[in-house]
Amino acid sequence: MKCTHCGSPGLDQGFVEDRGEGSRGDARWIAGPLERGPFGGARRLGRPHFQIDAFRCPQCGHLELFARQQLS
Repeated sequence: MKCTHCGSPGLDQGFVEDRGEGSRGDARWIAGPLERGPFGGARRLGRPHFQIDAFRCPQCGHLELFARQQLS
């Protein structure tokens, strides 16, 4: 893989961590626009969830994020 920002080859794989209250530790991508529920949290029920794969360029620090694997 190449960096889409600087063109450098060899991106480092990692992940995006979620450290919010009640979090499971990993961030997810959820389809559709953000809608808030009655208590202010994001509405997620019935929407597809995807794991976020993150890659960092060691040259310029640019992050590439991909949401390829759907979670159940």
